[in-house]
Amino acid sequence: MINEIKRLKKEKNAVILAHNYQIPEVQDIADFVGDSLGLSQEAGRTNADIIIFCGVHFMAETASIISPNKKVLIPDLEAGCSLAASINAEQLREWKAENPEAVVVSYVNTTAEIKAETDYCITSSNAVKVVNSIPADKKILFLPDKFLGQYVRAVTGRNMEIWDGACHVHEKIGDINFDAAREAHPSADYLIHPECGCSSSCMLKSTMYDNCKDIHIFSTEGMIHHVETSPKNEFVVATETGILHRMKKLAPEKEFYPANENSICEYMKMITIEKLYNSLLNDEFEVKVPEEIAERARLPIERMLAIV
Repeated sequence: MINEIKRLKKEKNAVILAHNYQIPEVQDIADFVGDSLGLSQEAGRTNADIIIFCGVHFMAETASIISPNKKVLIPDLEAGCSLAASINAEQLREWKAENPEAVVVSYVNTTAEIKAETDYCITSSNAVKVVNSIPADKKILFLPDKFLGQYVRAVTGRNMEIWDGACHVHEKIGDINFDAAREAHPSADYLIHPECGCSSSCMLKSTMYDNCKDIHIFSTEGMIHHVETSPKNEFVVATETGILHRMKKLAPEKEFYPANENSICEYMKMITIEKLYNSLLNDEFEVKVPEEIAERARLPIERMLAIV
């Protein structure tokens, strides 16, 4: 089946993009593995005719918006996102009406309809840079992730209202008992995703206490870069466990431990090699954003891609 995927990919001029949280087999056969920002950038510059997006639905929508002349396929239409589902376009329009002078900043983990109502899209990689680029006198409506929003507000000091949404996987990681973790892994670095429920408290600990300097808050791609360049040999990782596979491939001599072994996104794990094969073989399932929505959503995405 893997050989057939490779043959069909060449025959159809297709590219396979996979998120860091995909199962190992899908990551291994992908042409590019990365975070939301990296995948969006790759979708924008690929010369392939077909993009097979091994991620969740909003990511395939983003690829369709960026590359409207490409055919974008997702191997399972049911691969959704609890964070993206935490706000709809009508709710956002009502929030905007209550704050008519505010600038809307939306995490890329949102539907195309939300992006169409947005001024700036962001990823966890560039959220702070994007917010800092907005005039200081502007109020910001930040959505939908409350933990990422709290982190960005703490770092930037900006006037922000934050939507009460969360990723169910990162939220359940909860607070990390660093004393117990250090006892088990005394030499480890601690890599925390800003969507985690503990991100704000971790940031305060790492800035207030000298003995917490081994706490680092990173996007998934930031984690990957840190693992590759750090002299440390042990890492406790607070994000979805799928990223550990990529870390082990990049640095096989190092040790990686999940902060919570139950941090598994069932939506990300819905895509299998069999579904990937069927998608490529039968051109299923196409994700196409209506042009009226795509046209409005394209500007905030382009603004996101311009600030890295």
